[in-house]
Amino acid sequence: MRSAQNTGETSASGTQRPRVMPDVTRALAEEVLSGKYPPGTALPTENELGTTYGVSRTVIREAIKVLAAKGLVVTRSRVGTVVCDPDNWSLLDPQVISWHGPGLFDANLLGAVLETRRVLEPLAASLAAERATLREIADLDGAWQLMKEASEDVEKFSAADVEFHRILYRASHNPVLRQISSLIDAALTYSFETSNKTVFNRDDAVRCHHALVEALRMRDADGAGAAASKLIEQAAHDIDLAGRKAKNSKGENKRSD
Repeated sequence: MRSAQNTGETSASGTQRPRVMPDVTRALAEEVLSGKYPPGTALPTENELGTTYGVSRTVIREAIKVLAAKGLVVTRSRVGTVVCDPDNWSLLDPQVISWHGPGLFDANLLGAVLETRRVLEPLAASLAAERATLREIADLDGAWQLMKEASEDVEKFSAADVEFHRILYRASHNPVLRQISSLIDAALTYSFETSNKTVFNRDDAVRCHHALVEALRMRDADGAGAAASKLIEQAAHDIDLAGRKAKNSKGENKRSD
């Protein structure tokens, strides 16, 4: 079993055994996402999984239903539960993202999020420069101010960062962009948290967000788009650094094992 919450009990094999269904669901999902069970292969039987995790077949069955709803597995008669192709996985689902954890770097999902932002965010910023209401610009200014005040607190800084970008997409007054931003909201949140945790000095991020707010105040569409692009490139640098740190940490853990 790849991981599970500590319940203070172990199975006969000495591995931790989660007793509640969410713990089993997470443990199974992490093993699928990590590649322990490659696409097209069958999971162990319900009885075998129940023995591994020290839970009933009912718990296993309910956990598999959750994974199936996320597109990770499918149950077939006479075959059992089979891992689906990654193209079928609900990669942007908040639960799937949380199950991925550091594995997001291996899946290159954060890189895909950055590519999406490079396409969408400068456009959203340019449209916002033309269409944002004074209230929306004030709200963006407020989010930037919160980032500035919370520069030493990663959690508060990230929350303000996420809110800033949510407001920006809304301020584009483009319903399609707003819908897309909602779809990738969980991935964006994880992306911001990852990049913000990597750096010790967040002054550059604060300045970039301020520059974007000022471009919106001036109704400078080109300037707003350029400011958004600069924000994304800064995030790309920070995420690349976080990815290298995660790989180094993984390598050190393997050597210690």
